[in-house]
Amino acid sequence: MIEQRETRPGARPETRPGARPADWPWCGTDTRLADRPDTRPDGRSEGGTGSRTRCDDCGTPSRAAGATRVARGHRRTARTARTARATRTAALLALALLLASGAATGCGGRATTHHKPGTSHEQASGSVGTMLATTDAAGHKLREVPAEGAPEVRLALRPDSEDGWNLQLSVKNFRFTPDSTGGAALPGAGHAHLELDGRKIARLYGPWFHLPAAQVPEGAHTLTVRLYADDHTAWAVSGKAVEGTAQLTAPAPGTPGGHSHGEAPSQPPRSPQSPAPGQEQAHRTVTITVRDGKVSPAPTRTELRRGERVALRVTSDRADTLHVHGYDKELTLPAGQEATLILTADRTGLFEVETHESSLVLTQLLVR
Repeated sequence: MIEQRETRPGARPETRPGARPADWPWCGTDTRLADRPDTRPDGRSEGGTGSRTRCDDCGTPSRAAGATRVARGHRRTARTARTARATRTAALLALALLLASGAATGCGGRATTHHKPGTSHEQASGSVGTMLATTDAAGHKLREVPAEGAPEVRLALRPDSEDGWNLQLSVKNFRFTPDSTGGAALPGAGHAHLELDGRKIARLYGPWFHLPAAQVPEGAHTLTVRLYADDHTAWAVSGKAVEGTAQLTAPAPGTPGGHSHGEAPSQPPRSPQSPAPGQEQAHRTVTITVRDGKVSPAPTRTELRRGERVALRVTSDRADTLHVHGYDKELTLPAGQEATLILTADRTGLFEVETHESSLVLTQLLVR
């Protein structure tokens, strides 16, 4: 049985809590704000302690029990919802900015100078041209490009006035990029390899190269220069590597045409401790021996002041090529013979000296 509460004249009958009329849209909190008049659905206004009021947050009528506490709960809930929406919006904005920056830097950037550890040169290469299954004489894969606009190279040489020969590379649709060697292949860019009778003797980063007479045995020889991309794949057209050749005949030492300038006066044998000719001008001399794949003494740092000259004396038990990174200086290392490279340390930094074929670090030049 529903007990009717006493009502004022003209007021709508009201039931106990839990038994409100079905047509009265009470707030689910069943609360009321402190004695604030409200308007009934029939348009009449009523107030006082028994009046119905509306919830500040949801807008529906509420009853008297716990009005202040529940109203505060509504406000806390609303603030929490607004904070969550703001946090979600900020996170989405940050994600959009991150994706936009990644897209901006992910393409068109400069090629790296070294590929990732564990990957081959070919795996780190770009998408220029078509990779062929065939290789050149040195075992490098061919990267074929259309004949129109393809790199071209010609090789010319002439005797040097003092020793050996000066080689000139005339290239077309190609530029030397020593600072990005080891990166992805870029159109018309890279370096060159110089071969003597099919044996690599130097890597070239420019159009000129001096070939010492001591590196060329007596007799007729074929010099070959071949163009490579930064990832060490060989540029190719119609299945053939892009290269140029020239013939060279080396006379016997001391014969006419052998670039000797009269008989040299006899000199006493040079002791192992005495410097080689021309090394008197070097401020530091570093002597290194490579035998059975080991470097002696163990690789360490050689400290230099900017402007000093250093002489690198290297003896290897196998034919190889010495390379000074950062300076892009190379020296052919004949098997079992001492070779010397004199370098002016005119750039500051830390530079590695290593061998190309055996990939051994010989020393590090620390120039301050």
